[in-house]
Amino acid sequence: VTSAYVKKENIPFLEELGVKDSKKLTDEKILEIVPKLIKVIPYSSVVLSNKEYNEKYSEDINMNKLKAILHNKVLGNMVKNGYEYDYIVVDEFAQKYVYFNYLKESSNVVRDITFLTKAEDQVLSVACASVISRYLFLKEYDKLSNELGFILPKGAGPIVDEVGIKIVQKFGKEKLNEIAKLSF
Repeated sequence: VTSAYVKKENIPFLEELGVKDSKKLTDEKILEIVPKLIKVIPYSSVVLSNKEYNEKYSEDINMNKLKAILHNKVLGNMVKNGYEYDYIVVDEFAQKYVYFNYLKESSNVVRDITFLTKAEDQVLSVACASVISRYLFLKEYDKLSNELGFILPKGAGPIVDEVGIKIVQKFGKEKLNEIAKLSF
């Protein structure tokens, strides 16, 4: 999960780089532009490993609650750093009251938030955050592939299932806890 701080004077730079919703950019383009982007745009990211996800996921903590907790953490980091902002925008993955209900046990909750559906298409700071998050995901994915000794396919389907079987055969079923989200 990433939060990015974009000032008005950053907009031409970001447009020149071609920053937009990460789902509308190729992984190759993201790997090209993000190293340039992070030299200019302040951001805060939290990477939750699959192992940590599996440990935290339960009947009481679903994926959206985890996302709310992590969003609050990165937003809190940015606010703590003293960036002056007009708006904090979050891509809506839960309705506002549900989001804040997820955080009822948290301290230092950032509350001055605008929630927008498909915010990556509408707000450049959210687009920046999405490409930075995708970049970090790709780097972690490569690291995991290197550790296992073969390329892990992304997504779901028969090819992914075949690789999952190979992983279990080579490392044992418990290895899946470290490299896959087991709630899916």
